[in-house]
Amino acid sequence: MNNSESRTVQRKIHPVLKLIFSIAIPLAVGAVGGYFTATSVNDWFTTLAKPSFNPPGWVFMPVWTTLYILMGIAFFLVWNSEATREKKVPAYKSYWLQLFLNFLWSMIFFYFKQPGMALIDIVFLLIMIGVAIFTFRKISAAAAWLLVPYLCWVAFATALNFEIWRLNS
Repeated sequence: MNNSESRTVQRKIHPVLKLIFSIAIPLAVGAVGGYFTATSVNDWFTTLAKPSFNPPGWVFMPVWTTLYILMGIAFFLVWNSEATREKKVPAYKSYWLQLFLNFLWSMIFFYFKQPGMALIDIVFLLIMIGVAIFTFRKISAAAAWLLVPYLCWVAFATALNFEIWRLNS
C-alpha cells in the first residue's frame, strides 16, 4: 500500500459501539446538567414565581432521559449512514453545538441562577435544534424526526423559561 492509499483507509467502528457512544454522550451531558440543576432546584428554584403550566418536578427526568436517548439514536443514524462527508460535517456541527447549548442552559439557569441569560441561551438552542433537524434530514428522515420531540419540548421549555424570567424580574 502506498502513502496515498494509507491516508484514505479509515478505521471502521462497529455499529454497536457507535450506537452506545451516540447514546452515552447526550446522557452524560444530561447527567452533568442534572448536577447543575441539583445545586439549586430544591432551594433557589422553589422561591421563584412560576407560571401555571410549570410541570411537576418528577416529569423532567424521564422526559429528558427519553429525549437524550432519541438524540443519540438520531446522531447514530447520521454517523452510521453512507452519506458524504460534505453532508455529515454540517450535521455534526449543528448537533454538537446544540448539545453544548443544552449543557450551558442548565449551568446558566440553575448554577448561576440567571433566567434572563438562560433565556438567551435557550433561544439559540431552539434555533440550533432546528438547524440540526434540517441538516439531519438531508441524510436521514428518521434521524430528523427523532429530534422533533426534542424541538417541541425545548419550545415548551423556552416559554417556561420566559415566564419564569418575566415573573421574577
